[in-house]
Amino acid sequence: MPEKVSVLVLDDDGPHAEAAAESLSRAGYECTVATSGTEGARLLEKTSFDIVLTDLVMRDLSGIEIVRKVKASTPETEVIVMTGYPSYETALEAMDEGAYDYLNKPIDLNILRAKIRKALEKQKLVRSNVELKRQLDKKYGFEGIIGGSEPMQNVFDTLRQVSASMATVLILGETGTGKELVARAIHANSTRRGNRFMALNCAALSETILESELFGHEKGAFTGATQQRKGRFEYAHGGTLFLDEVGDLPAATQVKLLRVIEYGEVFRVGSNEPVKVDVRLIAATHKDLSALIREGTFREDLYYRLKVVTIELPPLRERLEDLPVLIQAFVDEFARGQGKKSPEITPAAMELLYNYDWPGNVRELRNCVESMVVLDKDGKIDAEDVPRFVKQADDGQSTGGVGGVNLEEKEKESIRKALALCEGNREKAAKMLGIGERTLYRKIKRYGFN
Repeated sequence: MPEKVSVLVLDDDGPHAEAAAESLSRAGYECTVATSGTEGARLLEKTSFDIVLTDLVMRDLSGIEIVRKVKASTPETEVIVMTGYPSYETALEAMDEGAYDYLNKPIDLNILRAKIRKALEKQKLVRSNVELKRQLDKKYGFEGIIGGSEPMQNVFDTLRQVSASMATVLILGETGTGKELVARAIHANSTRRGNRFMALNCAALSETILESELFGHEKGAFTGATQQRKGRFEYAHGGTLFLDEVGDLPAATQVKLLRVIEYGEVFRVGSNEPVKVDVRLIAATHKDLSALIREGTFREDLYYRLKVVTIELPPLRERLEDLPVLIQAFVDEFARGQGKKSPEITPAAMELLYNYDWPGNVRELRNCVESMVVLDKDGKIDAEDVPRFVKQADDGQSTGGVGGVNLEEKEKESIRKALALCEGNREKAAKMLGIGERTLYRKIKRYGFN
């Protein structure tokens, strides 16, 4: 047993309590014995146990009272009640109060150990869900960003350092990795958080419109300019301006942006009068700016002005350990929006989601989960509920043996993922993979898994 499981055996029949404790100790459990309800209650006030095994009928305190005390103080502790009086009514009352199961005396020790194993499995699931909820609630100081993987922890470390500074930041990452979310987090944790955060996608506008959006314009500066208008720099004065897809800036706009960074002033389109601005600039792109510099389409001096601090966001396929937490967060979000209980994600569905490459990254995952939650009818998202494009990609990967696909590596990776999803439970992993347990054991030995 990897960790010692603590068991309180509570029975005013001393020899019976000692016999049960001795049997459980031989199985690897760490047992404490109490021979009265009062003594057991005192121990429960001082120590928490994983499992409480209690007699139902005792001279000073009933087993049902023990169940109530345990569930009031440590709800995750599982209680198994014993009774020498085969009254189903009393046993069911104990279970109504939160007991996991009951046993009739004299106890079959094999059945007792089996029930404790089952209780521990339930407890592990509950604790896993509590930990998952804790991870979802933990914001790492940056609202809305979720991830416990090493790549994301490195991102969070950089964000903590850069948020308090005034440095210009360049965020690099594929489409859908959350570049604007990171930019907003930097602003929200900076001294400028009380002022505006303005965002502009540089790839979505023509050069004329883009310059007007950035720097503003005077009345009559161009056709349709019927009045003076402030640009994003002026509106963001004292705050933060986020320029997304900065790699798509036209050459002429790059020159003007460089001047704003160097001198802290803008010229509205159609004006010769500078306007002073105090703006923190955060830029982002999915493009390789170094390659654009070599091609002559992006200014090297602007590049170095923008990349005072660089944050590289990992694609989702490189931080798949964050997938369960992200999926649960999105499931909960969309279930709340639909006004229904969060559906369960089955291991089979999770396996399909794991095997997909997510070219659209977190944005694509979010849309995928929304679709599954909206269309869910039975409170369970299984393999058949996963969108077709995900399953088709998985089918394509599974046909392999051609085109350089190594079937052995594919099998090894599938087993590794199944074991991870089932938290090392080989019986569940075998079912997920659709193979027998003995076959899985042989393959685990062959591939050198622990």
